Amino acid sequence: MSDGRVVMITGAARGIGRATAIAFAEAGYRVAGADIAALASAAMDYQPATAEDLARTGELVEEAGGEWLPVVFDQRDIAAVRNGFAQAVDRFGGIDVVFANAGIQGFAPLLEMSDDLWHDQIDINLTGTANVLRVAAPLLIERGGGRIIITSSTQGQHGTLDGSGYSASKWGLIGLMKSAALELGRYGITVNALIPGLIDTPLTRHEDRYAQIIRTAGNQPTGELAEDERAAAEGMKKKLPLGVPWVEPEDVAPLVVFLASDGARMVTGTSFAATGGDSANITA
Repeated sequence: MSDGRVVMITGAARGIGRATAIAFAEAGYRVAGADIAALASAAMDYQPATAEDLARTGELVEEAGGEWLPVVFDQRDIAAVRNGFAQAVDRFGGIDVVFANAGIQGFAPLLEMSDDLWHDQIDINLTGTANVLRVAAPLLIERGGGRIIITSSTQGQHGTLDGSGYSASKWGLIGLMKSAALELGRYGITVNALIPGLIDTPLTRHEDRYAQIIRTAGNQPTGELAEDERAAAEGMKKKLPLGVPWVEPEDVAPLVVFLASDGARMVTGTSFAATGGDSANITA
């Protein structure tokens, strides 16, 4: 158990963030859940998280026995990030664990990509996460140490057809994680990366993502949503050793809770994957 430690989770309104917030509550943590809870990028074609989504996460955290604080900020704005963390410190007295999970994903060939699609992914996923670490690390130092976990991706470990912006941002997060681990270890802070596979969330369950999976397999999407969803699912089942099309967020959350635990106190500067076996397609 955590003995009432405090975790700040970004991207907490749904998906991995929500599942992990519940898992931390079940482990005895007090939970601050941050999200923009609005449209983060007009270049994305899936439904954004809402204030109602964030509120639902809070209900589930409280049902799991956890204390809950919702915080709304755009992590591109470091002043807003500072304000959000200050709210958590005011409520709970400090921060012990940070799960920097928020991000977006879009697809377009590099030669056809809009400026907004490139910049929004880099600014939110990479610069925004760096903002979270720059704000959070001094707070962890004040507590005498702590844990930082960053959500990267399998696409931060290999190239991605029509996904150069996303891959670049997630590769960058692995470099950020390793550099931060070297710098913050002296303060008793561990820094690691979570590597999710294709997770069953709105980020992956939409037309452009289905089309990208189909094109990666050398085929062409039909443009019919139901048919392309079926084809993408079948393609992922064949690719993944465990024979699943998508990994559930609840299958990822325990890994994050472990990395936050005392049992992981000698684990830093590395990546941990929950991919349904897609990791077997990566060099190391």
